[in-house]
Amino acid sequence: MLKRKNTSVVFYKDPWFWVKIGVFVLFLVFLIWPFSSIITNAFRSNKVDGFTLANFDKFFTKKYYYGALGNSLAVSLVPTLFAVLLGVPMAYLMTRYNVWGKKIWHILAILSLMSPPFLGAYAWIMLFGRSGSVTTFLQQFGISIPTIYGFGGISAVLTLKLYPYIYMYTSGAMESIDSSLEECAENLGSGKLRRFLTVTMPVVAPSITAGALVVFMSALADFGTPMLLGGQDYRTLPVLIYQEYLSETGGNGNLASAISIIIVVITLLMLVIQKGWVSRKNYMMSALRPPKVIEVHGFKRFLVTLPVFLISFISFLPQIIVCASSFQKTNYSSFIGGFTLDNYAELGSRLWSSLRNTFSYSLIAMVFIVLIGILFAYVVVRRKGKTGGGLDMLLMAPYVIPGSVLGLCYIVTFNVKPLILTGTAAIIIISYVIRKLPYTVRSASAFLMQMDPSVEEASINLGVAPMKTFWKVTARLMLPGVFSGAILSWVTCINELSCSIMLSSGRNNTLTIEAYTNIVRNSVGSGAALSAILTVTSGIILLIALKITKGKIRV
Repeated sequence: MLKRKNTSVVFYKDPWFWVKIGVFVLFLVFLIWPFSSIITNAFRSNKVDGFTLANFDKFFTKKYYYGALGNSLAVSLVPTLFAVLLGVPMAYLMTRYNVWGKKIWHILAILSLMSPPFLGAYAWIMLFGRSGSVTTFLQQFGISIPTIYGFGGISAVLTLKLYPYIYMYTSGAMESIDSSLEECAENLGSGKLRRFLTVTMPVVAPSITAGALVVFMSALADFGTPMLLGGQDYRTLPVLIYQEYLSETGGNGNLASAISIIIVVITLLMLVIQKGWVSRKNYMMSALRPPKVIEVHGFKRFLVTLPVFLISFISFLPQIIVCASSFQKTNYSSFIGGFTLDNYAELGSRLWSSLRNTFSYSLIAMVFIVLIGILFAYVVVRRKGKTGGGLDMLLMAPYVIPGSVLGLCYIVTFNVKPLILTGTAAIIIISYVIRKLPYTVRSASAFLMQMDPSVEEASINLGVAPMKTFWKVTARLMLPGVFSGAILSWVTCINELSCSIMLSSGRNNTLTIEAYTNIVRNSVGSGAALSAILTVTSGIILLIALKITKGKIRV
C-alpha cells in the first residue's frame, strides 16, 4: 500500500499530467460538448416529441436539400482534381529547375492561399459578372462569354484559391526525394516523363493526397464563394446551414444541425479513404542526396518559367483587381471609373471598429494559440504515453469540422446556461483558438521531432526542474517552428469568415465580415476598400514572416 501511495503522489505532481488534463478539458468544453449538442439537436424537431429522424428524412427526400449535397460534392471534387493538375507540375518545375523569379512566385502562391476565398469570387464578378468590365467590353462586339455564376465559376475560383496547398505539400516532398532513385530509373532507360510518373509521383503520393484532402475539405466548408456566385439557384451545404439557422424569414435550427452532421460525415469519410490509401504502401526512404536543380538557359528557361508565372499571376490577380478597384469612383452599386479616395473616406468609424476588432481578437487568440500550441506539441511528441492517440484525434477534429458547423455548434451550446457566450467577443476568440491551433501544433511538433532530447536531459541532470527546463531550453529552441505556425494561424484568423459571421452580433464585426457584408449589399466601393485593406494587411504580415523565416513557412 505504501508503494502505491508514493507512486500516486509522484504521478499527480508531474506538471505534464496537468497539461494533458488542461488540453482535454479545453477540447471537452469547446469542441466535444458543442459538437455533442449539435448531434442531439439534429435528432430533435419542433413538430415531433423525443428522438426523431425527421430532419434527415426531410433532407434526403426534398431536392432543395439533397441537391445542395450534390452541389457541394461537385464543387469540392472538381477543384481538388484541377488543384492537383496545377499544383503538382508547378511544384516539380519550382523544385527541379532554375525558374526565373522563383521567390516571387512562391510568395504569390502563399498570398493567394491566405486571402479569403470570397475576395476571388468578388474580383471575378467585377471582371466577368453580368455587368463586369470584360463582359461589357466584349458585348460591344457581340461576343458572349460563359457565366461566372454557378458550378463553373465556383469551381474556378476555388481551384485558383486552393491549388497552393497541393503545390506546398508536394514541393516539400519533392525536395526531400533521394536523387539516386531517379538516377537508377534513368540508368535503366526511363525517359523523364516515365521517370516522373513511375518513380517521383509514387514517392510523393502521400503528400499529394494530404494536400488534396485539405483542398477537398476547404472547398466543402467554404461559405463565401458559393454564397456570392451560387445565387438562388446553386446552393451548397454551408450556405444551407447559414440560411436555415440565421434566415431573416425564420429557419430550422434542427435541420441545420442535421446538415452539419452530414458535412462532418463526408469529411470523415474522405479522411478515412485518404489514410487507407496511403497506408497500403511503404513510402519511407532516406534522402541522403536531395535532387539537384537543373540549370537551363535562354528559351528553355522561359518555357519552364511561363507555366509557373501564369498560374501564380492568375491566382493572385483577384487581389490586384480588388486593390485597384478600391480607388475607382462608384455610383454605389457599380464602378464608373476615375481615381478617388472616397471609398475609404466613406468607411468612417466602421473601419476603425472592424480594424480594432480584427487585430485585438486575432492577437489575443494568437497568444493563447502559441502558449497552448507549445505545450500541446511537447506533450504529443515527448510525453505521448497512453493518451497520445486521443490527443492526436482531438487535434485533427478542427480540420474535420467546417467553420460554419463549428459556429452553429457554439450558437446551440453557448446560447443557454450555464455558459452564455453567444454574441460576445470571447466566443469569436475561442473559435479562432480551436480552429487555428493545429497550424501551430503541427509546425512546432515537426520542429521538436528534429531536436535532440539530450539537450533537455543534460539540463535536468544538472538539477534544473523539468518544467523549468522546458521553458528555459526547449521552448526557446522550438520558437522558429512555433513562429511559423503562429503566423499562419494569425493570418487565417484575420481572414476567417465562415465561423465568425455566424457568431458575430454586429458590434463585433471584423474586417472580413464587414467586407463580405458590403459586397453582398452591393456597396461595391466600400466592399472593395475593405477588401483591399484586408489584402494589404495579410500581405504585409506574411511578407514580414517570410523575411524572418527566410521563406520557410509551410502549411
